[in-house]
Amino acid sequence: MATSIDFMNYICDQINGVGEIRYRKMFGEYLIYVNEKPLIVVCDNTAFIKKIDCIKELMEGAETGFPYKGAKEHYILDIDNSELSKTVVKEAEKVTPLPKKKK
Repeated sequence: MATSIDFMNYICDQINGVGEIRYRKMFGEYLIYVNEKPLIVVCDNTAFIKKIDCIKELMEGAETGFPYKGAKEHYILDIDNSELSKTVVKEAEKVTPLPKKKK
């Protein structure tokens, strides 16, 4: 089941205010960028965020999963909890580097 555009708009609404948000369709699913940094992988109407140390405490008890075959395990972001989602995204954005430009 592919991610719906309605769900993508819902995620963007839920994290509105954390920075400049855009998304890009990739391989039939989506990647959400905040301030040009790739932060949230969205597959099958589920929002995934990398397991990184700075959000470990915030995501304690959160479900985990694999967004696609061959991916590392990610946290599943409770996107219905807007305040938690914003906090997690803000913290992850601080330590996520900008992608390197292709030559």
